Amino acid sequence: MIEIADGVFIKRHTELDLTLGYITGSGDSLLVDSGMDYALAQEIRPSRIVLTHNHFDHVLATEAFLPCEVWAHEDCVVDEELLESRAVYYSEPFEGKLIEPTHTFRDTVTLDVGGRRVDLHHFGPAHSSHDVIVHVPDVDVVFAGDLVEEGAEAKAGTDATPSNWRAVLDRILDLNPRIIVPGHGKPVDAQFVREMAIPGI
Repeated sequence: MIEIADGVFIKRHTELDLTLGYITGSGDSLLVDSGMDYALAQEIRPSRIVLTHNHFDHVLATEAFLPCEVWAHEDCVVDEELLESRAVYYSEPFEGKLIEPTHTFRDTVTLDVGGRRVDLHHFGPAHSSHDVIVHVPDVDVVFAGDLVEEGAEAKAGTDATPSNWRAVLDRILDLNPRIIVPGHGKPVDAQFVREMAIPGI
């Protein structure tokens, strides 16, 4: 774990250059995306996981962290269909259990993580139909999921809405973040987000 702000950490993975988030409060914690690494559950025991979207590389290890709350946008569905995209990358079958969200929201919800405020936002469809932005306002950190990628161009899948992507990024910038954590790659600043290319535009 790399601490990028007071009590806010990232976990970088070589595989797909995936970046997960970990937010701590007083005796409580929240994981941003479960990723694919079951071993991480031996290091941390969050009371909540927030799924930024349902693509396989962000959700497959959720089972390892149970019991905990699993938060996502109300349109996030974790089912067998996401395993089809996984099969593009891996030949072996997925041996774990898919875990559906236990808690959902539509536009914005505020969570208390050990006395620390964490806001979850959905600013409309872009990378997926149900992107979730995780904002830690006391340290001006935003976890953007795959709305932002560093080290590679952002990608648009079959459920993407490229025409709305820039508007969603603008809403993220309106939060005045000091650090923006992408779904893949190292943390970036607001200028990086202002200049990034939008897939399909």
